[in-house]
Amino acid sequence: QVQLVESGGGLVQPGGSLGLSCAASGFTFSSYTMSWYRRAPGKERELVARITSGGAITSYKDSVKGRFTISRDNAKNTVYLQMNSLKPEDTATYYCNTVLGLRSTYWGQGTQVTVSS
Repeated sequence: QVQLVESGGGLVQPGGSLGLSCAASGFTFSSYTMSWYRRAPGKERELVARITSGGAITSYKDSVKGRFTISRDNAKNTVYLQMNSLKPEDTATYYCNTVLGLRSTYWGQGTQVTVSS
């Protein structure tokens, strides 16, 4: 029922920009905080950015502050991650996430971001 579908990943050069989108369905999108996580091979999954239901409050991993921007459009049931000044260490699979309850954590399938020259 709940579905999160990421898009927008790809190959980009260091210093470049990339915008990710996550299309959500199956729940009342406008009522829930949305998050972006990422995982690089052999590393722990890490929280990249988070945005509250109305978009008023955002938070970021320290290493992406000033470079990444999370936003949402509740009319379109979509959350975005704009990534600027990309670095090779940003290379990872990026996942959209929401928590609807104690046992109701949902993840998208992920979209690959590769930052390389």
